[in-house]
Amino acid sequence: MCNSKMLDGKIALVSGCNRGIGRAILETFLNNGAIVYAIVRTKGSLNDFVSNANCKPVYMDVTDTASVKSLFMQVKKEQGRLDVLVNNAGMMRDALIGMISREHIEQTYAVNVFAVIDMIQYASKFFKRQQSGSIINLASIMGVQGNAGQLLYSSTKGAVVALTKSAAKELAPCGTRVNAIAPGAIDTDMLRSIGDANVNKLLQNVYVGRLGLPADVAKTALYLASDLSEYVTGQVIGVDGAMIV
Repeated sequence: MCNSKMLDGKIALVSGCNRGIGRAILETFLNNGAIVYAIVRTKGSLNDFVSNANCKPVYMDVTDTASVKSLFMQVKKEQGRLDVLVNNAGMMRDALIGMISREHIEQTYAVNVFAVIDMIQYASKFFKRQQSGSIINLASIMGVQGNAGQLLYSSTKGAVVALTKSAAKELAPCGTRVNAIAPGAIDTDMLRSIGDANVNKLLQNVYVGRLGLPADVAKTALYLASDLSEYVTGQVIGVDGAMIV
């Protein structure tokens, strides 16, 4: 895991930290000196980080607007600033066209889109006052290229791509960068849940010849959170090993 103190002294807020990509981002940010407010839904899922004083577990649902507001008030009280927001929490629930329920639409958009907008709005108050900040949204290769059988999920990630570009234009004058990462086939529990046969089929379309690792995405997030990317905004960076869908 990259360890160079690139984020020394920065205050970061990262959602969906209990496993996979979110956990890798949390570990990478901590290893690079950041103080991280780590949002997870399941209490106790970050117990192995209790010895790290820079990890601030926050057990909440990102779709609970009252909890989101309370969190940003907590960060303001305890730190007085915020430097990085990573919107990683997400859900993938899909079905073929004609079989997608209204309940699944509302649940998926609530997590993947509405919560992202809420988080950006609260974080922007810090960034406008500070005249600095970095927002990193987790999109997906599906949100850029689409995929058969994933109308619901890909549409939410397409929305993330669009809102990233719009927010980048609006917040650029106040020194705030807004970018998205679009992972391809990343070796996580979510991917493995589709079965080995389907994973191997996906792998045939990855020209690098291997599945991506959560750390591959985390290192891109590290770059976007650091001062190395100070002139990069409004971008959707693919971390997909030349995957074709």
